[in-house]
Amino acid sequence: MPSASTKAAATHASADTRLAPADTRLAPGAPGYRRMSLALFAAGLATFALLYSTQALLPAISAEFGATASAASWTVSAATGALALCVLPLSALSERFGRRAMMIASLTVAVGIALLVPLAPNLESLIALRAIQGAALAGLPASAMAFLAEEVRPKALIAAIGLFVAGNSIGGMSGRLVTGWVAQMWGWRAGLAAVGLTSLLCALAFRALLPKARHFTPGTLNPKALARTVRTHLADPLLMRLYVIGALFMTVFGAVYTVIGYRLVEAPFSLPQGVIGSIFLIYLVGTVSSAAAGRLVGRLGRRGALYLAVSTTTAGLLLSLSDALPAVLAGLVLITAGFFAGHAVASSSVSRTATTGRAQASALYQSAYYLGSSAGGTLGAIAFHAGGWAGTVLIGLVAVLGVVSVTLYGSHSARVEARQGRQGRLAASC
Repeated sequence: MPSASTKAAATHASADTRLAPADTRLAPGAPGYRRMSLALFAAGLATFALLYSTQALLPAISAEFGATASAASWTVSAATGALALCVLPLSALSERFGRRAMMIASLTVAVGIALLVPLAPNLESLIALRAIQGAALAGLPASAMAFLAEEVRPKALIAAIGLFVAGNSIGGMSGRLVTGWVAQMWGWRAGLAAVGLTSLLCALAFRALLPKARHFTPGTLNPKALARTVRTHLADPLLMRLYVIGALFMTVFGAVYTVIGYRLVEAPFSLPQGVIGSIFLIYLVGTVSSAAAGRLVGRLGRRGALYLAVSTTTAGLLLSLSDALPAVLAGLVLITAGFFAGHAVASSSVSRTATTGRAQASALYQSAYYLGSSAGGTLGAIAFHAGGWAGTVLIGLVAVLGVVSVTLYGSHSARVEARQGRQGRLAASC
């Protein structure tokens, strides 16, 4: 029979269990989780559809305005660069006014600009409108990551962020697909208008579905405190490595998908605009790989998942050098799968690593990520002009080598810290 002390301990433990506050954050199966997931999926879809709406149309834009590939690529790079510059200050505003309010305002303004973009009379005004649109969108990605970190249970966080990233991939795919076919029939301006109207529907769905935040605590707009938080994040070696990894992965992706239209419209492929837009159906591979990121981390660990993403991306870059269209498409499949897996792993790791100032931690990641996109698009176009597709692939391989170097350095640092910790415990015991 159990002793009296055992019964007392059991009774005390039972009482503690009853008194422990329940975790009211969202998890799969909980009320509101499905609505939240659908809302953020719609937001992710609209964000990438708007942000990269001109990418599949670059050859047509170049033809109308008599612009080079590198000049036309600024219709993409201006948007991503403006987003990178504005994401941190807008994330600070989300600390004061709320993630939900910031995301709704951001998407509303971006959609409004999208309805004006097709009316741009020249390349300069098109680039300016795209920069304003990118700045408006800056309030959404970091606020979404912080919203998930606050409202979702930790064990479900990677899966929730993976679904948001999956919305990004479908948005990028559908936006380019729609613009490609609509542009082939009615011109690139009609293609951009179609993306604007589609994003308007996504924005309406997002506002209707997104539940109110239950775990957000408003802060004050204190520039000094913001600067301290940013310095703290930048001084964290793990966060810095994750920021660099996100930027380098996006450099590869930005270079490849900014230039691929120019390659496919030329010999030996000579594909029409609609077919080139359909190439972006490959983004569906990214939907699968980003949603599977949580399982990859569970099996391989964070570094193992990153190495797998790097290997997949590298294989795709090398395969894309072929002049056979099936090989090029297979290469794009591998590049897309590797990129979205690596991005989902890195971005979710940022949310889990930062215990304070999550919005700023996510904002810094987004800044690095979209600066990588701008750099990749611009450098990829310049390299293509100088050395053809091989030059663009070289830019991608250099960026991939950077990811490997940063990850290896992280593994080495972890081993050194573990060894120092063991030595410290041994000295203390003596």
